[in-house]
Amino acid sequence: MTVSIIRFGGSNCDRDAERALTHLGIDAEIVWHEDGLPEDTTGIVLPGGFSYGDYLRAGAMAARSPIVSAVREAAADGTPVLGVCNGAQIGCETGLTDGAFTTNESARFQCEHVHLRVERDDTPWTAAYDEGDVIEIPIAHGEGRYEISEQRLTELEDDDRVLFRYCDANGEPSVDANPNGSKHNIAGILGERETVAVLMPHPERATLPDVGPTDGQGVLRGFETA
Repeated sequence: MTVSIIRFGGSNCDRDAERALTHLGIDAEIVWHEDGLPEDTTGIVLPGGFSYGDYLRAGAMAARSPIVSAVREAAADGTPVLGVCNGAQIGCETGLTDGAFTTNESARFQCEHVHLRVERDDTPWTAAYDEGDVIEIPIAHGEGRYEISEQRLTELEDDDRVLFRYCDANGEPSVDANPNGSKHNIAGILGERETVAVLMPHPERATLPDVGPTDGQGVLRGFETA
């Protein structure tokens, strides 16, 4: 298994992702987007950061990189793809997942630990948890508010494609527990295939025991089970 972590101009969480995956025993390498997707790729990370300075809107320019076509093809063939923070924004911009991430309700950059409720435990990205578990993972974003039309939101929830919701320590989604104003407290969702997921919180920053909580390990282990 080799997970390709795609570095765009302005990515800054690619090394975090590489270190976290390596810590878990998962082979990973950083790939410059202009070099294309390596043939031995068995998993893909769209990492966090500020690709192209969030020019136009977060993720919009990175989503036009030629490598994205290869990512789409790989995803359609069942290759696991995980978009984190800016990678989640890119995932939505490319159409890998529904909806969009836009400016936080506070209109401020927010960097803090949040609680997430696991909505499903039968996907690669959540198999390490039980449905209803509450995990702690940090966020660091200025455009993390998940938006989607009411019709598509109904379809998303009817299809059971919500992975995580912002909640309090007791597992209750609430306005106070929602750090950015995301619709229905949504923090992470699936694409049309369960092997594709995006989330705004950073599981790679909650993986190494020497830097804090390790609740994010289960998300990254999805590359082993997908």
